[in-house]
This record gives sequence, C-alpha cells and structure tokens, in this order.
Amino acid sequence: MIEISPKDIRRAAMDMLARREHARFELKQKLSRKFSDQAQTIEEEILKLTREGLQSDARLAEAFIRARTNKGQGPMKIRVELRNKGVSDDDMAFAFETCSTDWFSLAQEVAEKKFGPGFERQQDMKEKSRVARFLSQRGFSYDHISSLY
Repeated sequence: MIEISPKDIRRAAMDMLARREHARFELKQKLSRKFSDQAQTIEEEILKLTREGLQSDARLAEAFIRARTNKGQGPMKIRVELRNKGVSDDDMAFAFETCSTDWFSLAQEVAEKKFGPGFERQQDMKEKSRVARFLSQRGFSYDHISSLY
C-alpha cells in the first residue's frame, strides 16, 4: 500500500487552488474523494492553507460575484450558488458589500440584451410576464424586476 504524506495532500490542494479559487468545503470534498482515509490530515492542511492566505472563502466569493455578474446573473441566484459551495453567510455578506454592482441597472441591461431596447414600454401583460420570469430565473428579486416598469 502506498503511504500518503501531508505533503501529498498539500500538493493536491495547491494544484486545485492554482487552477481556480475553491471554498474550504469544496476543497475538503475533492480531497476526501482522492484521499478517503485521511480526513484529519486533510482538515489540518486546509487550515494551514487558509492561515497562509492561499485559500480564502471571502476571496472566492468576491471573484464568484464578479464572474456571475459579468454573465448577467442576479444576487439571489449568486447567493444560492455560493451557499451550495459552502461559503459562510458572513463571507457572502462581506463580498456583496464590497462589490459595486448596481443590481437595478444590471437587470435593465440583461433585459435589454434579451428583449431589445424599449422592452419596458410594452403594455402587454403576457410580454411583461415573460420578461419578469426571465429575470427571476436569472436571480433578480421582485424589486429589481418591478423597477423596470
């Protein structure tokens, strides 16, 4: 049987973090799949990486919000995805506070891109509902959507 050292676990974690940011929870899951019988060592190595500043849930949340905002997604959908990645509510709140996104204007831009300029002048309820459903699926709240009309 091959002996697995903490260095092997750290190297695997560093390889994952070199490709992209990972939440602690995500990193722990991936490492646990690879090194199934080393739970304690995995936890210790992740803690060391966090202390050294090589892994940060807050940094992941900020980068994730930026990336999803650029894709035209709203705050509600982003929060759900971050929660699924295991990011804490505190880290999420801090990341949303530091991001300078105007969610109302983003909702406007996303709707204009999909439905064309002047979509808000539509009087047809069926068309308004279509826009509202689309934005809702993108993660925008009722306040963001209703501000368009």
